[in-house]
Amino acid sequence: MQVKTFTGATSQEVLAMVKAEMGPDAVILGNRTYRKNGVVCHEITAGLEREGQSYSSPPSAFGAPADVPSTPGGWNEWHREWMRIKEQLFALMKPAIQLDRLTPRQRVALEYLQREGVSDAVAVELYRRLLAEPGASVLECLGGIVPVKAFGPEQWSQRIQILAGPYGSGKTTTGLRFALYLRKQDMEARIAFINADCLRGNGRLVLRHWAELSNFAYLEAPDREAMKRAITATSAFDAVFIDTPGFSHGNDLATWLQEVGLEKQGAAEHITIAPFCEAIQIQEFLKRYKGPYPAAIVWTKLDEAISFGNIVNVAHNSGLPVSALSYGPELKESLVPATEPMVWRLIFKRQLPGPVPGMNAGAKTAGRATPGARRLGEGRIA
Repeated sequence: MQVKTFTGATSQEVLAMVKAEMGPDAVILGNRTYRKNGVVCHEITAGLEREGQSYSSPPSAFGAPADVPSTPGGWNEWHREWMRIKEQLFALMKPAIQLDRLTPRQRVALEYLQREGVSDAVAVELYRRLLAEPGASVLECLGGIVPVKAFGPEQWSQRIQILAGPYGSGKTTTGLRFALYLRKQDMEARIAFINADCLRGNGRLVLRHWAELSNFAYLEAPDREAMKRAITATSAFDAVFIDTPGFSHGNDLATWLQEVGLEKQGAAEHITIAPFCEAIQIQEFLKRYKGPYPAAIVWTKLDEAISFGNIVNVAHNSGLPVSALSYGPELKESLVPATEPMVWRLIFKRQLPGPVPGMNAGAKTAGRATPGARRLGEGRIA
């Protein structure tokens, strides 16, 4: 595999460099943001499989091809051709976007969204909706693109809540924050945690420690038999949170649910994702972690991000609603069920929905809908 690191002023600029040099088949291996001489730099490491190599049959530890599903013949060429067609279609459509047909406020909002990393597909769809509904606000049209379904017993009545997401995305702490939120609403609620991610010592200790402190039942279920016993033991509880393991390439949540006997439990699922992940990486995460149950996205680590256009892109591509917004390192008062006003303030004003521990005390306070809200950057809302 050919591996190369690219650096630029914005993530969009770096992705364009990756695409121009390595093509659409390049795989994002890692990304980071850092400061150099006071300037923010974005770095992406990408890899490209050389001719003659294939991911369809990687060698095992003993040199023989591993038993994994093979990629259909000609897939890479077909995918490359489709990406070219898609780019050409958007190139043809862009000149047809006549911004002067929009009101000044609509035009400013659309241009702002594009600067924040909203994809061409979303921009074209939003433009089409604005023309179809003269006089409509950008937020009204965005409401049809970015669904919101706030976490809580009213909209998420399933007793079993599955937490899924890649390692480091805040999956375990999101489950604890959900449980603390439910306990705050009902002090008598019986809440249990089933930890199926038993191989990671740090996350395991944190979950067990906080479960005991908060008087939540805690069980471990590393295999099918243990999961069956845990589900039976928690059958009388009001809410059960299952912390799932992370999955590597080739594995997914739907398969894991079948392996541990959870495919018919009538559960709900929350996928934890950070907004600064690249689009190609988020697309892969959704393939791995979207199971058969009603699902939503919890956007985590919002205080570490500098823009939030990805929230719109992911909602448009996946159709999944936003259930909660999470920010800051603390477990308490660092997650809120999502509402449309919160999402719009986050996207257009970079305004977090609550206080962020450790932020500069002199930071400006913006908005009064949520006490203690902090603004990360400037922006205008339509």
